[in-house]
Amino acid sequence: MHPAQRGTSRTRQVTAAVIGNALEWYDFIVYGFLSSIIARLFFPSDNEYTSLLMALATFGVGFFMRPVGGVLLGLYADRKGRKAAMQLIILLMTLAIAMIAFAPDYAAIGIGAPVLIVVARMLQGFATGGEYASATAFLVESAPANRRGLYGAWQLFGQCLAVFAGAGMGALVTHLLSPEALDSWGWRLPFVVGLLIAPVGLWMRRHMEETDDFIDARKASTDKPMGLLDVLREYRRGVLVTMGSTISGTVTFYVMLVNMPTFAHRQLGLALDQVFMVQMLAVALMTVIIPLAGLLSDRIGRRPVLFAGNLAFFLLVYPMFNWVAAAPSVERLLIMQLLLCAIIGVCFGPAPTSVAEQFPTKVRSTGLALAYNVAVMLFGGFSPFIVTWLSQTTGSAVAPAYYVLFSSLIGLIAICFLREAAPAVLERRRRRDTTLASRSI
Repeated sequence: MHPAQRGTSRTRQVTAAVIGNALEWYDFIVYGFLSSIIARLFFPSDNEYTSLLMALATFGVGFFMRPVGGVLLGLYADRKGRKAAMQLIILLMTLAIAMIAFAPDYAAIGIGAPVLIVVARMLQGFATGGEYASATAFLVESAPANRRGLYGAWQLFGQCLAVFAGAGMGALVTHLLSPEALDSWGWRLPFVVGLLIAPVGLWMRRHMEETDDFIDARKASTDKPMGLLDVLREYRRGVLVTMGSTISGTVTFYVMLVNMPTFAHRQLGLALDQVFMVQMLAVALMTVIIPLAGLLSDRIGRRPVLFAGNLAFFLLVYPMFNWVAAAPSVERLLIMQLLLCAIIGVCFGPAPTSVAEQFPTKVRSTGLALAYNVAVMLFGGFSPFIVTWLSQTTGSAVAPAYYVLFSSLIGLIAICFLREAAPAVLERRRRRDTTLASRSI
């Protein structure tokens, strides 16, 4: 293929993967943004706090299916291809979002309403479980060797587009509609929007090309495909490192991005539409920083960028929460979110490529899916539930910071054991070793 054609093909591949990825995560995340409304309609209770906890627990229920979907779809992607898996995933997510968008509420069908929501969330969890691994493997394998950090960064760029779009839809419906209209039909609009644009993602993924790395690995391998236990046994270090770094990233994502509107509204007493606007600005900044951080990791290595970002976040998150809680205001919340989301962008940039490089092509989707989804299930999915419970139990407005600090410490430890695979770093090491060897002769 001519270099110009190859460049065009890569651009098309990345665009298709990012748009489809953004649609997947938008559908999954928008539930978290609207959880306070869904709580009233589908999980009614005499105690508003109990209703919210039930809605947030349902948000977390989807994460129980993440490892199941991740492993099964990861095995499928390693055997049938990244493209085939990504097409199946978007079909499953479209079905799940349709179930939520058109589900009758508790007043209409009683107990059947929360059951429908739980089933839809489980289906979403199954589909999303395979999305991260398949899309990350696809992006990294589509990249030139010296640009894998940048290409992998588009994975979380797509997720941030989803958060931005979800916050935007949340701000729009809460600002323009009356509380009565919002409860009656307005809450469904963000889900319907996701349902309407899903065919775009499906069409784009049908026209993607399988990665050369996957095709070459399948041709070169004469052994039967590795099973889950084989991956655990032979790539234990990669699994553990990926889990550790994912714990930090997933808790940060769901506490600072997804749950922040609900937390700032309920615990700090700030207007929900203003909180959504703050979130949109902060996420927009983070979205810009992510690919820049991925590109930087191609030049100086994944580990230095990840360690610096995680350490800065660890040192600043508690003081910033404490500062906002001392005198809650939209202005203080904006400053905190801009600063912390900028640092999160630095951490997120190299993250997908750094964990993808812990596994060879033949087991990349399976290894990533297993480690990533177990960590997300255990620590990320119930983050909104945990921080809401912590805030209510302790009576402290800074309770979310405790959970984030805990996860950040695990992430810092994992980064210390990360296998550096950036070609620029490996080349510098090779030159240094050659120089030292020549001097010793």
